[in-house]
Amino acid sequence: MSVQMQLARIIISELTDNQVIYLKEVDGDRQFPIMIGIFEATNIDRRVKNDYVPPRPLTHDLIVAVAEALDATVEQVVISDLSEHTYFAQLHLRSSSGEVIEVDARPSDAIAVAVTFDPPLPIYVSEEVLSDATGKANDSDDEVI
Repeated sequence: MSVQMQLARIIISELTDNQVIYLKEVDGDRQFPIMIGIFEATNIDRRVKNDYVPPRPLTHDLIVAVAEALDATVEQVVISDLSEHTYFAQLHLRSSSGEVIEVDARPSDAIAVAVTFDPPLPIYVSEEVLSDATGKANDSDDEVI
């Protein structure tokens, strides 16, 4: 079973290579961080905070354009696995024939694709991943601000 999440915070720091996004449960209180790269964090932040339209298509725009050119619709993002501190995700696309196609993606790229849409595509996290992620986060006394 998957739980719907929403992008809650984006933390960008020029002092480190790793940026942080927080996903929060839509109908609950659980949340967890995902470390991402500066490129993805900046693009997600621009799309969320501004009506940013890049002068040329970015990778995330390209993914959406390719799906549309193939007569498919990007429907949702699913973060499906957590292994050795690495999250795994898929973009779920629906073909014109109704077939659901799952495409492997990094969570940061998948979320960047999700926020290119208005409103953003739904983001889901498997219950197992959410339990593991929030369990680890709650065991730590460190808080990321």
